[in-house]
Amino acid sequence: MAMLEINDLHVNYGMIAALKGISFEVNEGEVISLIGANGAGKTTTLHTLTGLISAKSGSIKFNGVELTKTPAHKIVEMGIAHVPEGRRIFQNLTVLDNLKLGAFTRKDKENIPKDIQDIYERFPRLAERKNQIAGTLSGGEQQMLAMGRALMSRPKIVVMDEPSMGLSPILVSTIFKIIEDIRKSGTTVLLVEQNAKKALAISDRAYVLETGKIVLSGKASDLINDESVKKAYLGE
Repeated sequence: MAMLEINDLHVNYGMIAALKGISFEVNEGEVISLIGANGAGKTTTLHTLTGLISAKSGSIKFNGVELTKTPAHKIVEMGIAHVPEGRRIFQNLTVLDNLKLGAFTRKDKENIPKDIQDIYERFPRLAERKNQIAGTLSGGEQQMLAMGRALMSRPKIVVMDEPSMGLSPILVSTIFKIIEDIRKSGTTVLLVEQNAKKALAISDRAYVLETGKIVLSGKASDLINDESVKKAYLGE
């Protein structure tokens, strides 16, 4: 059984159909990418998955449990963490307080200090800035903080929305290396990313969305060489 199973998912914004019956699955330990143009429905998919918007119909199952009727905070407790587009860190709080809030739903409070140290080892920049107000960090540091905050909930799967957006090329490479490290440490990743080439390079499988439908899916290594994908998303 797949860890995450999305089946015939429909989502509307008023009269507009944002998702038109998409189905896909994510297995434990995979990195899966959703690629597609702006407005294809990628962010809507993630928001529906993490309980931020409601599905019109269809099913989202996480380890066999239906999520479409589950409140967002319960979804976090079940082991799904969301790194949202635009980072959405708590701008007026320190780096450390942002990380602590990432662990808000956890019952094992005694393990939180050790996990904060682990995050500092993974993101040394955050350790240097732990007492700094998060809103004063650079874009790349804010992205690292958003990722670190998500990992503080000890998730089984991390859902990431455009983690490389607006970053310099060198920082983009750093962020993708961190995503690979997250996967190596045993956490599954579902990635939405404009930088299709980088996303496919680190993914096991990928799904291509166009106007609310999945039009192509397969092994990432196959899609990266697919002529239609190259033309539409890889700028070739």
